Amino acid sequence: MSVQELTDILRNSRKIVFFGGAGVSTASGIPDFRSANGLWNQKYKRNLSPEEMVSRSFFERDPEDFFAFYKDKLVYPEAKPNACHYALARLEKMGRLRAVVTQNIDGLHQMAGSTNVFELHGSVLRNYCTRCRSFYDVNFILEADGGVPRCPKCGSIVKPDVVLYEETLDDNVIDGAVRAIAGADTLIIGGTSLIVYPAAGFVRYFRGNKLVVINKSVTQADEYADLVIHDDIAQVMDQAVKALEEQQ
Repeated sequence: MSVQELTDILRNSRKIVFFGGAGVSTASGIPDFRSANGLWNQKYKRNLSPEEMVSRSFFERDPEDFFAFYKDKLVYPEAKPNACHYALARLEKMGRLRAVVTQNIDGLHQMAGSTNVFELHGSVLRNYCTRCRSFYDVNFILEADGGVPRCPKCGSIVKPDVVLYEETLDDNVIDGAVRAIAGADTLIIGGTSLIVYPAAGFVRYFRGNKLVVINKSVTQADEYADLVIHDDIAQVMDQAVKALEEQQ
């Protein structure tokens, strides 16, 4: 019944925005960042949280261990888009989805075919020299000699275009995401527990007709959403969009 309700909402919407988190990519084999356990700490004899390990200060203080953790826990080069990513791309082609706002850094939305994607926390697929700003792809990071990627042009460290803890979000991305959410007639919040700020606070800009929450666990938006589905988002979105396509 819930999937049918979602299909009905999609059919009656023309300016949908999808706001997603880590749960969108788990079906692609990318675990939730917060599931990064203590094994890394044991390996390196550290007593740091995952958040501390991907902080700006740790990047500057200990780049060797930063990149060891980063490449082990945040980069999944073999990951492919799942049914949710493809369903959203099809919604965009149908002229119903206006934008995807994502907290993920894996680039899977674009790989699936979505074109208007606001990556709040950046992307592992983009990497820049901290001095000369030369661009490098993800393979350059993964294959770096000695673990720390250094620019062959100037010798400086190449940093992933990912927003680390202690860093601020990109103003242009924020502006685009807020404008998209504010102009939506339907906002779908999916695969996120809405506990990471400032990103989670963006949903307050929504003034549209229908708010939908799809997440396996309870979120703080459940109480004021028009439709709440506690189920696997890949299956739910795939079923709802397929049902919509059959009605076209």
